[in-house]
Amino acid sequence: MEIDNLTAAEQRVWRAFPRGEAVDFRESPDEDAADGESWGAERTVRAQVVRALLLGGPRQDGETAALSLAGARITGRLDLQYATIDHPVRLRHCHFDQAPRCDAARLRELNLSESVLPGLVAHAVHVDGVVRLTRARCTGTVRLGGARIAGSLYLESADMAAPGTEEPVLQLNQAAVGADLWAPGLRTHGQIRLNGASVAGSFNLCEARLNHPGQAALDAQTFTVGGDMLVRHAEVRGWIGLRGARIAGRLDLSYTVLSNPGSSALRAGSTTIGELWLRKAPPMEGALNLRRAQLDVLLLEPESVPEEVLLGDLTYTSLTPHEPAERRLPLLERERDGYVPYAYEQLTAAYRRVGDDHAARLVQLAKQRRHRRTLPWYGRLWGLVQDVTVGYGFRPLRAAGWLLSLLALGSLAFALHHPQPLKAGEAPPFNPVFYTLDLLLPVISFGQDSAFAPRGGHQVLAYVLVLTGWILATTVIAGVTRTVSRQ
Repeated sequence: MEIDNLTAAEQRVWRAFPRGEAVDFRESPDEDAADGESWGAERTVRAQVVRALLLGGPRQDGETAALSLAGARITGRLDLQYATIDHPVRLRHCHFDQAPRCDAARLRELNLSESVLPGLVAHAVHVDGVVRLTRARCTGTVRLGGARIAGSLYLESADMAAPGTEEPVLQLNQAAVGADLWAPGLRTHGQIRLNGASVAGSFNLCEARLNHPGQAALDAQTFTVGGDMLVRHAEVRGWIGLRGARIAGRLDLSYTVLSNPGSSALRAGSTTIGELWLRKAPPMEGALNLRRAQLDVLLLEPESVPEEVLLGDLTYTSLTPHEPAERRLPLLERERDGYVPYAYEQLTAAYRRVGDDHAARLVQLAKQRRHRRTLPWYGRLWGLVQDVTVGYGFRPLRAAGWLLSLLALGSLAFALHHPQPLKAGEAPPFNPVFYTLDLLLPVISFGQDSAFAPRGGHQVLAYVLVLTGWILATTVIAGVTRTVSRQ
């Protein structure tokens, strides 16, 4: 392209390119690029001029060429498909008439910060440095599927919407980011798709506002993060999907509002996460789905638990903060699938790891009571008897109380009606208390039960005392030695 065919604005950009000098057409630093449609020829640059510069612009010995342009209106489509660009591309505070196209291009750096674009098409683009869309405003889909970005992707305070289309506003499926995906304050009106993407560093969505009510606001199935995924102080209208994701660090949802009424707000089934933090936030509007998830640390405050959860086969090593069992058990009562025994076992194991045996027993007792509701009427009746009498074996002191009551009852009954001696003249003096103890205690013998034989109703009472004594005494001994069966 001959320089004589260029406008004054384009000639200024052309001459600055060989030395990598910045060209800034802005009249003030706080100028809004959304007003770019009204900008005149004095700050308008054709997309074909930008393309010609990047593909074959002039060079100057001893200088590094770079396109660094701010405050310009870019007319036409900037088409860099399959191109190899050896210098940085910085188009900040610019207004684009059409969405740039960079499919399968090879770039050093791409900076579109503070610009206004009707979208960006960059499937399978390779960027050796960073991609910046800081505070950019996109009114169409940003397509970065399959992109390979060696550095970081910056989306902080960007605003993305694609009215009139059902496509995701930000497509990063199968993309690979070599450092961080940095997007605090991101605003989206539609879906973010990260299926199969990977981020070697951390993913920051703090203070983001993701809006896609009733649908996926963030769909990140099989997403991989080498560091932390931070979604603090954010607001999400729609659901977050993380099925099969792998997050090496922590998934931090502290202070975040998650709202998807009538369905799941967080879908994290089959995930592997170092730490999941759900704290300092209102209860989710929607269900919490952690089926088959594997967590090292689950930081879950009872106040942040939604009305419905799905915890089947959830595995965690540590549960924090330490709370009494009475505050944790309502979580298990909210299970959508009803009675899930494994969830009770996981909670029991968490309490036992920190040495809280009392809380562990309460969880096991609650498990038996929940199980009782699933039984037929006769099973529920027998379970109720076990609960009232010995607390399913987890209340040994209650069993001791029953033993004392039966001891008093038997002593009184046999004191009023002495049983007949088996061998007259050889039997020891009858003692109703020790006779009753002989019947109740299966191991200790005071020589009374072998010397006397009750008859009639007292014989039936003796049988009842022997049977209940075996059950209750065994329960007391097991409780004292802390070998109560989990079942």
